Amino acid sequence: MAKRYERIADALRSEIRAGQRIPGERLPAETALAAQHKVSLPTIRQALGVLQVEGLVEKRHGHGNFVRKPRRPVERTNERHQWEKDRARKPVEVRQTTGATEHDTGLTINDLVFHAAYREAEAADELADIFKVPAGTRLLERLYRTSYREEDAPFALVRSYLVHDVVAGNPELLDDSNEPWPGGTQSQLHTIGIELDRITERVTARPPTVEETEDLGLTAGVSVIDLWKTSIDTTGRVVEVSHVILPGDRTEMVFTTPLDRWQS
Repeated sequence: MAKRYERIADALRSEIRAGQRIPGERLPAETALAAQHKVSLPTIRQALGVLQVEGLVEKRHGHGNFVRKPRRPVERTNERHQWEKDRARKPVEVRQTTGATEHDTGLTINDLVFHAAYREAEAADELADIFKVPAGTRLLERLYRTSYREEDAPFALVRSYLVHDVVAGNPELLDDSNEPWPGGTQSQLHTIGIELDRITERVTARPPTVEETEDLGLTAGVSVIDLWKTSIDTTGRVVEVSHVILPGDRTEMVFTTPLDRWQS
């Protein structure tokens, strides 16, 4: 049997989804909701807490609880990597028309605000082990933040790592003013003769750090998806590693795995 706070949360959820309460609307005061449902304040706060975790309600301290405007959802599929590879060698005019974020969100380039910053870093033990290079090897660390123009928070927090001496073969790859690079990382690697053979992604979920909560605009109780992506070229060499933090309230991970047919 559903608990009292669950039934109250369900009633408010139904009102929001039916459009009876619109995005940005302030909900009645917690005391008023408690009186309406004939329950205690802690019970009302439990109900509102459920809706906050679901991303339907946000609590603004000192102002009350508001119906949250749905943020642009992201569908990240494993097929995106082949899509990017197919575009890597196409003319720049084709590559400029859309990128991975547009692919995942259905938005256009004009809908997005893109930020990239490069800096040099040294390979700590974990990254050195992945790249199979000595600890302390010079890396190029790239920080990416892409957001929807109508929203404040980015779709993800991305740190991408490349071995500096490898990408230095094309000086343009060391300059963040060339971002967003038409065609993305696979197109960048193509300029130095690198073709990817496969990409592995390790995915976990966890509570966000305080910094991640602020940067991604998360409400209380929302987890993040912690993704490590490793790109391997046709010689078996690791050429790029990305650490991607995705907000759990707007990201759907979709994995499609082709299966070999049985031989009759």
